[in-house]
Amino acid sequence: MKKRVILLGPPGAGKGTQAMRLTGAMNVPHISTGDMLREARAKGTELGKKADAYMQAGALVPDELVNGIVVEKLAGEDGYLLDGFPRTIAQADALEKAGEKIDAVILIDVADDILISRITGRLSCPKCGSVYHKINMPPANEGICDRCLGPLVQRADDNETTVRQRLDAYHAQTQPLVDYYEKRGLLTRIDGAAPLEEGFQAIKKALEF
Repeated sequence: MKKRVILLGPPGAGKGTQAMRLTGAMNVPHISTGDMLREARAKGTELGKKADAYMQAGALVPDELVNGIVVEKLAGEDGYLLDGFPRTIAQADALEKAGEKIDAVILIDVADDILISRITGRLSCPKCGSVYHKINMPPANEGICDRCLGPLVQRADDNETTVRQRLDAYHAQTQPLVDYYEKRGLLTRIDGAAPLEEGFQAIKKALEF
């Protein structure tokens, strides 16, 4: 039987990398809030049109609209890996009220200092999308992409001040959610500082597949 899983974790924790491996191993779709909003807009659903008006204006899409779009999307899925939703207790409650029975919540936990080092050392190639790290995974030639030989850049917001602000916002927003699922006995913490394969195996064990 396919599982319904929520993936939580701070910026730079490696959620995206683990999500790609997990969805293949679990044979379920990786569903993110951004993807759902874009899909609803593209399909021109009633909820998608309403969300589009907010997005065009550069405003945050209200909880009730996001909740509606997520519930609409999940209704046809018998298993999934949810990433980026829920972000608040209200959103978690909306999932429960819609009858979406969550089997497990995986929290990829990493200390802030490690995350800051990871994010501020990131380099990316605008041409082919490859990602490197100044210390952990440097390119063969400094500043040059191994894959397409394009110049590597660092995102403007990958500086320590901005990263700390993002992490503070994440903790303030996510801690109540962590408590919410921990009290329900659904939450498993995974050491995001461990090697990638070790983390993947720990998640597999937690999800029993």
